[in-house]
Amino acid sequence: MKRKKGKSPYLTGHRLADVLAAIQCLGTYKQYKRDFASWSDRICGDKAKADHWKAVFEQHPEFFRIDSTKTKVSLVWRRQYPKRYDVKLGRVLTAEEYAALSSDETRPLSRVALGSDDIQALLRTAIDLHARALEHERERRWWLPMATAGAALIGSLAGSAF
Repeated sequence: MKRKKGKSPYLTGHRLADVLAAIQCLGTYKQYKRDFASWSDRICGDKAKADHWKAVFEQHPEFFRIDSTKTKVSLVWRRQYPKRYDVKLGRVLTAEEYAALSSDETRPLSRVALGSDDIQALLRTAIDLHARALEHERERRWWLPMATAGAALIGSLAGSAF
């Protein structure tokens, strides 16, 4: 999804709250990668809002990655960990346990969930990016108060001349 040049997606209504919620959910859930409807259900309890969450994920590649099939999304940071978390056992497999898995064994493996420090770092980053987007937007409007004052001055001069 393309966005207008210069317009930050963080300035979209409630976007910061959505990004923060998505980071927390995608960072801690036992499965690291799911489809849009599944994440929508996990985040807000409504699969019907999958398109909304798809837009959030697409517009924030600094945190989220969509797979090559364009159907599943994951948190970038989590993708850096190896797939050794056994979803059924609820723990990370040791190197020996992982090596002992046969290639035909269908075992639900995922990537380990992020720790609270990692999640907090991502949340701080999102908040900082939002603050910068707001500041940038304010800087883009530097001329507005001057133009208003100029128009008022011209109006008062024109009013006093007649």
